[in-house]
Amino acid sequence: MIPLLIILGVVIVLALFVAAIYNKLVTLRNRFKNAFAQIDVQLKRRYDLIPNLVETAKSYMAHERETLEAVIAARNQAASANQKAAANPSDPNAMKGLLGAEALLGGAMSKLLVTVERYPNLKANEHMSQLMEELTSTENKIAFARQAYNDSVMTYNTGCETFPNVMIAGPMGFQAAVLFEVKSEEVREAPKVSF
Repeated sequence: MIPLLIILGVVIVLALFVAAIYNKLVTLRNRFKNAFAQIDVQLKRRYDLIPNLVETAKSYMAHERETLEAVIAARNQAASANQKAAANPSDPNAMKGLLGAEALLGGAMSKLLVTVERYPNLKANEHMSQLMEELTSTENKIAFARQAYNDSVMTYNTGCETFPNVMIAGPMGFQAAVLFEVKSEEVREAPKVSF
């Protein structure tokens, strides 16, 4: 009877140990998903600002139609990729799609901002100035949210990869999360706005 109780005690302790690790991994995964939700809020804010920015610029930049269309197309692609990533931030393919779309959008926005510099009347427009200020503020918020997300992902990935968690993470379906890294040098910095 005593050996049976010892075996039962070991099984219970082992089950509690596995449950504690599982619960910790769930908590870490939920933290990085919440951190992504903060990026999502700021990205949506940026996606909402871009059409207003383009509309304001249209009247001044009649000869720059392809630049404006490229910005809108990149914005739409990024918004679509963001929806996929927001549905499941732990899906590496969705995150990679978002990162690629964000790189395209960053490049298109850089071209737009360089083009705006050539139109003094547009730079002097009060509405354009306000939109550019909001865009700069949003870019800063995205950078802070991205940093918090990457910190959460690093903590989660470390939790999944350390022993003994690694023995439980894989079989329980915990995959490594993807960092929100900007690969393109052109996009690494927030758009510079000067009026």
